[in-house]
Amino acid sequence: MNLKEKKNSRRLAPQRSARMVETIYGCKWSLTVYQLLNKGINRPGAMVKNVEGLSTKVLNECLRKNIEFGIIEKITYPEVPPRVEYEVTQFGKKFIRILDQLEDLQKEIDDEV
Repeated sequence: MNLKEKKNSRRLAPQRSARMVETIYGCKWSLTVYQLLNKGINRPGAMVKNVEGLSTKVLNECLRKNIEFGIIEKITYPEVPPRVEYEVTQFGKKFIRILDQLEDLQKEIDDEV
């Protein structure tokens, strides 16, 4: 990557970051998925069973978006029947800490009002 490409990449980074936060924070189920993964519930079927109102279709869309942004990763085991699990990536752990800080900030703002 040359210097010009690096500069363009840096200029686009805030746009990509903002889109990622909007997409993930705007998804009502992403935070729930993070909580489930934190509790060790990492299989899709178990996620759906543990959350009332969460459908397989909506969960799969949520997982796809989080994988696309590198927040979680899909692990497929070569078994019969196939077993799939999800886990938070190192980047995802950093991202979730930032979301937690945003939530703390919102609580502070709400307490001041």
